[in-house]
Amino acid sequence: MHPTRRSVLAGLMTAGALAAGSARAAEETAPKEFRIGYQKIGLIVVTRQQQLIEKQLADRGVKVRWFEFQAGPPLLEALNAGSIDFGYTGDAPPIFSQAAGGNLVYTAAAAPSGEGEAILVKDSSPIRTVADLKGRKVAVARGTSSHNLLVAALEKAGLSFTDITPVYLSPADAGSAFTGGSVEAWAIWDPFFAIAQARDATRVLTTSGQVLDVSGYFLANKTFAHNHPAVVGAALRALEQGAVWAEGHRAQVAQALAEVTGIPLPIQKAAADRTQFAVRPLTDRILDGQQATADRFHRLGLIPRAITVRDAVWTPPPA
Repeated sequence: MHPTRRSVLAGLMTAGALAAGSARAAEETAPKEFRIGYQKIGLIVVTRQQQLIEKQLADRGVKVRWFEFQAGPPLLEALNAGSIDFGYTGDAPPIFSQAAGGNLVYTAAAAPSGEGEAILVKDSSPIRTVADLKGRKVAVARGTSSHNLLVAALEKAGLSFTDITPVYLSPADAGSAFTGGSVEAWAIWDPFFAIAQARDATRVLTTSGQVLDVSGYFLANKTFAHNHPAVVGAALRALEQGAVWAEGHRAQVAQALAEVTGIPLPIQKAAADRTQFAVRPLTDRILDGQQATADRFHRLGLIPRAITVRDAVWTPPPA
């Protein structure tokens, strides 16, 4: 096993062991069910299809239930409300949620979106660079990782967010608007990115990998994580197992995603081939990057108050 992967796995296993140990004395209080919010993307789909979390929790008698969301913000709303216990989103949704007083904690990081998230224009568009977006309508899902990409890419190009007209749309609605020409550019992630490339003649202005070094995150309801740390630790171990498998089986990942989503296999293959699969501890470097994003959003008035990301980081209790 690669040294970095080995160290990451060891760190996660240690965290899981600490969490498990703290709960041994209260196993009779284990929840009857563990509710997971997911989007039909990447690692979490693989983990669900292989029932890795179910296997980790089988001896505890915990039933796993899955709830689908199209984007991160509504998933975080459900997490805050206690309608779900755990989920995965990109970098921006937990910042918006924490700024609104959300009851969430970060439990681990995922790999950066890298080349799987982009700002697109039609191939026939006169827009050639990010700087050319000035004065243009750009579709983006508010409070998502693509929102962060758009903001950061504009800053890198010497523009401010007020130099464009953001059109806040869900991925499905944004796809229709982009195809129909009512917006001139679209900031979006896979598999919607890959779908757009297959459906329309498009050109990529930039990707997250060219602009940002940020992560996605595995998040938990704060109250649930405090009361049931062993369950959260088990979920993280299962996700790490899924990540190790997915890194070496991209063709099978694409097939699994195609089966779950109904999106044609060639499109899912394009998405899987440019996806990184990993579960990582919340290092200072990762948290500093997330704090920089939160500070950027506050500076631009996109969140109502300044936040400290580390205030929402989950620490497994000692055994």
